[in-house]
Amino acid sequence: MKEWVVIHKLKSLSSNGLSIRAIAKELGLARNTVRKYLRMEEKQISITLDNPEREKQLAPYRDFICSKLSKYPKLSAAKLSRKLYDAFPELDVSERTIRRYVSQLKKEVCVRQPRYYEPVLDMIPGEQCQVDPGELRGVLINGVETTVYFVVFVLSYSRLMHVSVSFNPIDTTEFIRMHDAAFRYFGGCPKEVVYDQTKLVVLKEIYREVELNQQMAEFATHAGYSIRVCEGYDPESKGKVEAGVKYVKHNALYGEEFESREALTTHLADWVDNVANLRLHGTTGQRPKERFNEKEAEALNTYFTPHVVHLSGQWVNRKSDKTGLISWKSNKYSVPMAYQRQDVAVMESNGELVIGDISGEEEIARHTLHVGKGQIIKNNHHYRDLSLHVDMLEREILTQLDNPLAEELLALIKRSSPKIYKDQLAGLRRILSRLGRPTEEQLQRLCTRTKLTATQFETLLEAMQKSAIQQESEEVLIRTGALSRYQELTGESCAYH
Repeated sequence: MKEWVVIHKLKSLSSNGLSIRAIAKELGLARNTVRKYLRMEEKQISITLDNPEREKQLAPYRDFICSKLSKYPKLSAAKLSRKLYDAFPELDVSERTIRRYVSQLKKEVCVRQPRYYEPVLDMIPGEQCQVDPGELRGVLINGVETTVYFVVFVLSYSRLMHVSVSFNPIDTTEFIRMHDAAFRYFGGCPKEVVYDQTKLVVLKEIYREVELNQQMAEFATHAGYSIRVCEGYDPESKGKVEAGVKYVKHNALYGEEFESREALTTHLADWVDNVANLRLHGTTGQRPKERFNEKEAEALNTYFTPHVVHLSGQWVNRKSDKTGLISWKSNKYSVPMAYQRQDVAVMESNGELVIGDISGEEEIARHTLHVGKGQIIKNNHHYRDLSLHVDMLEREILTQLDNPLAEELLALIKRSSPKIYKDQLAGLRRILSRLGRPTEEQLQRLCTRTKLTATQFETLLEAMQKSAIQQESEEVLIRTGALSRYQELTGESCAYH
C-alpha cells in the first residue's frame, strides 16, 4: 500500500510538470526508479509489485548476509553485493535488488547504517587535490588486531583516488614519500593541494596565519604546487577527502581479514584500481578513471620526483627478516648476513635503494630499484659472509684437533645437523677450548658413530677423559702396590736419586 501511495504521488508530480530530478529529490527516490515507474502503466506496476518472487530471490542467502552484518554491522549494501557475487557466482540478481533487500534486512535486525555526505563543488581539471590522513584500528592481520595508517589523495575534478598505507604512525618524511607515490600514480601534479591542519603540514596557526612544516613547504616548492590549509576544526571545507577516508575505512578495509601486511597493501591497491576509481560516482555521474582520462590527465603539471624526497638523513626504518631481506615498495631487497633480523635504515637515491645501519651513518648495501612487484633483488655477496664464517670456524677447529681424523669428525657433525651446522661448529670450538684436544683413540671412537652432535661430543669426550684418568689412577696404584710387595720380599728399600 505504501508503495502505491508513493507511485501515485510520483505520477501526480510529473503531471504538474516537475522534472525527474525534482521528483526524485522530493520523494527521496533514485532517478532511475522515478523514470521506470513513469514509463509503466498501472497494470504493469501492479504485476511488478505483486510479484512474490521480487524479494524472495535472496531468501536463500539471508543467513550469509545476516552473518556478515552481525560481525560487521556497518557493511554497506554495495560491499555486501560484491561479497555475495564473490561467494555465489551463480547469483543472478541486480545490485539494486540486493540493496533493497539489505535495507529491509537491516531494519529487521536493528542494524544502524550511518549515511555519509559530501558537498558538490565545480572544479577545474588539474587544479586541485585534497589530502587527508586516516587510520583504522582493529584490522586483523594474521589474526592480530593492527592499526592501519593511510593517506587518501583525491583529485577534485575527476575524483580519481590514490591511497598510500603505512603500519607505523606517519611522519613528515613518510608523508612526503606518499605524495611522491600519489603524483606518480596520477601521472602529474595539481596546481594546489588542500590539507586540514595536521602537524604534518602546519606547525601552528595564529589569526589564520599558518606556519608551515618546512619539509612540506620545500617539497611543495620543488614539486610545483601551492599549499592551501583549511580553517581549523572545519573538515567540511574538505568534504571530498573526508568522505574518501570513510570510504576507505568502510568499503575497503572494514570487514576484511588479511594474511600479511603485503596482502593488505595489495588488496588496497586492487580496490583503488578496480572499485574506487571505476565506480559510478554519485556526484559527477561518471567513473573517476574515465573522467580523469577525458580532461584531467592532460591538465596536470608535469611531475618529476624532487631531490628533496631523498635528502640525506631522510631515512625510513625497516627490519630485515631471518633470510636477510627487507620489504620496499612491494619488492624485497637483501642486506648483509650480519644484519639479518636487524633494524636498518633505507632511502631511495637516483634510482637506487640505499641501505644503511640503523643510525644511517654507514652504508651497508645498495641495489638498483626494481619497478615490478613481488620480486626478490639479492646480492649474493651478502650471503657469502655466512660461508666465510663457517670456513673460519672449521679452520679453527682443525687447528685445535691437529689430527687427520678431524675432517672426518666435522663431516659427521655436518651430516647429523646440516641446518644448524654453523652453531654446532661454534659449540664444538668452545667445548675443545674447555676440554682440550682428544687423543687419537678417542677421535677414532667418536668418528665410528652414525650420528654426532656437539652436545653428544661434549658428553662422550668428558666420559672418555674421566675414564682415562680413572684407568691411569688404577695403573699407578697397581705399580705402587707391586713395589711395596718387592720391598717386603727382599727387605730392601728403594731410594730415588
